[in-house]
Amino acid sequence: MVERHVMSIDQGTNSTRCILFDHRGRLVSVAQREHQQHFPRPGWVEHDAMEIWQNLRRVVPESLAAAGVDPGQVSAIGLANQRETTVLWDRRTGAPLGRAIVWQDTRTAPLVEELARRPGEDFFLDRCGLPPSTYFSALRVRWLFDHVKGLEQRARDGEVLFGTMETWLVWNLTGGTDGGLHITDVTNAGRTMLMNIRTLTWDEDLLAFFGVPRIMLPEIRSSAELYGDARALVPGVGITAALGDQQAALFGQTCFSPGEAKCTYGTGSFLLLNTGTEPVRSRHGLLTTVAYQIGDQKPVYALEGSIAVTGALVQWFRDRLGLISSAPEIETLARTVEDNGGCYIVPAFSGLFAPRWRSDARGVIVGLTSYITKGHLARAVLEATGWQTREVVDAMNADSSVPLRELKVDGGMTADNLLMQFVADVLDVPVVRPMVAETVSLGAAYAAGLAAGYWPDLEGLRRNWHRAGQWLPDMDPAHRAAEYENWQRAVERSLGWVRQPHPADPPPDA
Repeated sequence: MVERHVMSIDQGTNSTRCILFDHRGRLVSVAQREHQQHFPRPGWVEHDAMEIWQNLRRVVPESLAAAGVDPGQVSAIGLANQRETTVLWDRRTGAPLGRAIVWQDTRTAPLVEELARRPGEDFFLDRCGLPPSTYFSALRVRWLFDHVKGLEQRARDGEVLFGTMETWLVWNLTGGTDGGLHITDVTNAGRTMLMNIRTLTWDEDLLAFFGVPRIMLPEIRSSAELYGDARALVPGVGITAALGDQQAALFGQTCFSPGEAKCTYGTGSFLLLNTGTEPVRSRHGLLTTVAYQIGDQKPVYALEGSIAVTGALVQWFRDRLGLISSAPEIETLARTVEDNGGCYIVPAFSGLFAPRWRSDARGVIVGLTSYITKGHLARAVLEATGWQTREVVDAMNADSSVPLRELKVDGGMTADNLLMQFVADVLDVPVVRPMVAETVSLGAAYAAGLAAGYWPDLEGLRRNWHRAGQWLPDMDPAHRAAEYENWQRAVERSLGWVRQPHPADPPPDA
């Protein structure tokens, strides 16, 4: 009997990957290509959507060849993607209209300040469950309309299509200008500030407020159903799932019951708590989001704490400061010292996300003395991720009726044992890592395979989950409390920082 597989396409912030999984949820083959990060101005972050599509055209055949299979042995395709990154393209030519604006980009900060004043946070929380923030897509579309001459009218005339990365890739996979499907799923649509969190449809009040014409928006579908067949790369294979990357990780971690939580440690870090089939409005700075929807079943919701910069801080330490030559070296360097030496780093490169939502915050290093070595700085880099996780968990415990008792973790940073032990210490709960660390890709595969009948049900997926590592808390409570207080003082410095304009800065309306 010919072995069949499920294909997962994971379009992330730094790279695009294609992974094949087997029936037991084991990784069979993987192919990956990084794409360029563009930083044209302070606070601006952009990607070339066409480069990402070309990378996908390379990694799919590479993954198939590595596994020794042909497209006929692929049962289904699932996609996971960086969620809020915004792409606009020409409906007729298929060409992107400029670079994609990445979720980390902060150019819309002045719009956020205006929204906080008018009409106020509650207007948005009541409809889409999200507070005004540079994080979400609608503000980027509005910014582009305000800054690109003629773009808004072209959109109203039906010449422009909008999507997040899964929308862009599905459109190209299913034919592009020749009948490509223009769709999104509820988890990605829910991150635009344009979808009603309860009806799971585009909200007329929000569309009117932002001035976004419905004709440019994709059709909203569930997270797991047959969308259509691919016509490029794997012709005839059904595309049966799409989820935002963090919801895909929740699914891959099999957090199917209320109270189960995971945190993915990547470029940023994202902690999601399953809250069941009713949305829970946060009172402590978290996001209410759709976790997933399987076909026509009731949607499952989550509370999310989004941290903008964690792995990106390690990259900065490597690429900008040159203190290490590869990311894994940071653990070795951090272990050369016993503690942080009184040094704390608050990496507010894109402002601070949950639970503070302060786009005006800026990164700071606090506690520098002549005693501090690069080892202390390395330790402060890792500890910044732990303390940011603690802030999110504190908010989650305040919003939830059941306190967090265990945290499932995944993502590239979980290979750092020093960091994972520190997270367990500052949270004072066990931290567990699954056998398959690529849970974003696995979650997309699980949803796709579930919709295609490759896996029978959620319980079957649970049986595939196996623990690979566990870290138990081992920090003196008094020491934990004192260090957390020092961290919060450092954050206050970050919130109070005001950068003075530089003569080389472009004018605000440029």
